[in-house]
Amino acid sequence: MRTVYTNKEIWKIAYPCLVSLVMEQMIGVTDTAFLGHVGEVELGASALAGVYYVVIFMLGFGFSTGAQIIMARRNGEQEYGRMGQLFYHGIYFLMALAAVAFTLTTVFTEPILGSMISDPDILDAACDYMQWRIYGLFFAFPAAMFRAFYISSTQTKTLTLNSVVMVLSNVVFNYILIFGKLGVPAMGIGGAALGSSLAEMVSLIFFVVYTSRRIDCRKYGLNRLSPFHFATLKKIFPVSFWTMIQSFISLSTWFLFFLFIEHLGKEALAITNVIRSISGLLFMVVAAFAATCSSLVSNLIGAGKGDYVLPTVWQHIRLAYLFVLPLALLLSLFPDVILGIYTDIPNVRAGAVTSLWVLCSSYLFTVPAQVFFQSISGTGNTRTAFLLELSTLVLYVAYCAVIIGWLRLDVAVCWTAEHVYSVIITLFCAIYLYSGRWIGKRI
Repeated sequence: MRTVYTNKEIWKIAYPCLVSLVMEQMIGVTDTAFLGHVGEVELGASALAGVYYVVIFMLGFGFSTGAQIIMARRNGEQEYGRMGQLFYHGIYFLMALAAVAFTLTTVFTEPILGSMISDPDILDAACDYMQWRIYGLFFAFPAAMFRAFYISSTQTKTLTLNSVVMVLSNVVFNYILIFGKLGVPAMGIGGAALGSSLAEMVSLIFFVVYTSRRIDCRKYGLNRLSPFHFATLKKIFPVSFWTMIQSFISLSTWFLFFLFIEHLGKEALAITNVIRSISGLLFMVVAAFAATCSSLVSNLIGAGKGDYVLPTVWQHIRLAYLFVLPLALLLSLFPDVILGIYTDIPNVRAGAVTSLWVLCSSYLFTVPAQVFFQSISGTGNTRTAFLLELSTLVLYVAYCAVIIGWLRLDVAVCWTAEHVYSVIITLFCAIYLYSGRWIGKRI
């Protein structure tokens, strides 16, 4: 199985991406850790509201992922100047999308959450969170396009610097706003939301300043704003539309999982929020290698080296296992240490141990699932990737409805839904990749 890239070359691209994703995940970790010392209601509400926000954010992130695939193809074809045009049209679209999403969310969040959340205390806290968190869309959406540019051009070191700045900002803002420091009134869960939004603003400012000063903007066509052409945006949509819808639906089912858990009680929801946050640390490792693989697959096809795609996919799976499995084992062996970081509520900490073990075991299947899936998107066949994901999610939601909604099993058993999802999507994606039907796809 010959490959174009050495493990060291892949690591040089994936490592900054990994660090940036872990740092970004630390925003959720920070929120959970701070609110875990505020109360059980705030901890549980931040889980629901946080996932609700991410569902909306994934519309923009999904669009940027599609644009990333196209920019990576142009990078492989050495048509660097066309990347800037794609980048700016992505920014234009995402800012308009942020305005629409902000308006709709402001109007409909309370009735939507009110129809789904049974506990009035959790509902009030979740609405308080979203009141401030939704402003982050105006910063997070354009920042997603910057991330797409840096990954597609394999200049991922910038992502590490940006994420460090964002996380440090979030820690400072959260500490001041949640607990009311430096003369600022204590805002509780609302302070966590506002702090995260302000951290995303700092992240965007960093991207703009760094790109203008450290990147060869003329080479990539970034030195001047591209005039808007609907025809250019139309070229992005055949790829980006499916990644946008796929990301939105995927996270929507994740939100449904939390809604199912909410009906098991406040303690079960609080446990699930802690496990979700820990899961993010593992998932970011997988996501870094999956994103790198997607970009390199698109670059390989653009350079006319499609024969190297499958070997490159397996190369990324092996490397991801090399990092994920030891980390999962470490979390499983010392659950009390990691759980103690997130909350000091005794019953939540005790109840989360078994769920943590179940979660860690699921990563045996999550690694190939994510790398295979993102590789299909990297070939440009995002519509196929969406259909495979949709088929899997139907089975996933059915499984959740049975074990959580109907049987009301222990929260640890509920986390086996991750095993079900990963096994099914791995099988679907592997069959498609080895069928060769992606060969010759032009974007």
